[in-house]
Amino acid sequence: MDLELVGKRVLVTGSHRGTGQIIAKQFAAEGAQVILHGMTQDQIAQARTEVSIADAVWGDISTTQGTQEVLDQLQAMGHDLDILVNNYGTAAPGEWGQLSTEKWITIYQHNVLSASRLIDALLPQIKASKQGRIINLGTIGSTRPNAKMPHYYAAKGALANLTVSLAKALAGYNSTVNLVSPGLIRTPEVESQYARIAQKKGWGETFQEAEQQITANYFANPLERIATREEVADVVLFLASARASFVNGQNIRVDGGAVDIV
Repeated sequence: MDLELVGKRVLVTGSHRGTGQIIAKQFAAEGAQVILHGMTQDQIAQARTEVSIADAVWGDISTTQGTQEVLDQLQAMGHDLDILVNNYGTAAPGEWGQLSTEKWITIYQHNVLSASRLIDALLPQIKASKQGRIINLGTIGSTRPNAKMPHYYAAKGALANLTVSLAKALAGYNSTVNLVSPGLIRTPEVESQYARIAQKKGWGETFQEAEQQITANYFANPLERIATREEVADVVLFLASARASFVNGQNIRVDGGAVDIV
């Protein structure tokens, strides 16, 4: 299947590491012109030792100043974007009755305004593209929040709402906007964390040995395993592709069927 991503200009925020880096690698493998992003120049320097992607920008997009630094670097590159992947976002611990107003505002800056500022600035380029795409990375918690981290899930809920609003606002343009909402993702950090839990509970010495037990107890789903970063990236790439030209304003969950909402 030809995704028609060859030569498409793509910015993936938060792509210096983790799932964002895998998304960037997958785009590059399809022939896209990928721009890495890190919050600091040091993060980009480290990422360049791990991936073969030349173009990169840096700046703290949870702030207005940092976002402008990124935009200035993009402008200096002299190429308009076709695809914006708002992968960057952060979770933070917290419970009702223990969260200050500042913590609510901070998590909103990281998970909503980090995306909306870039969208506002880059929207003319997306509109002008023949394959304009905006893909936001959310979480199944925007539909099924937990009792803890209410500030994080509320912010991701706002990102989901933003996605639908923007899709409607782009009526008449050949551009789509969608949300990808993973559940638990099998990152090295997740593997390490749950492997320690598994060892204490006697489920096995490695994540691989204990994955079914870990899944059953912490992320129950019909497939009885946890998504890989590549599986999340594959959905992002499909939504960015020409094959998904009529998928718009949708929340695509990558959760193995954990959320049973149709």
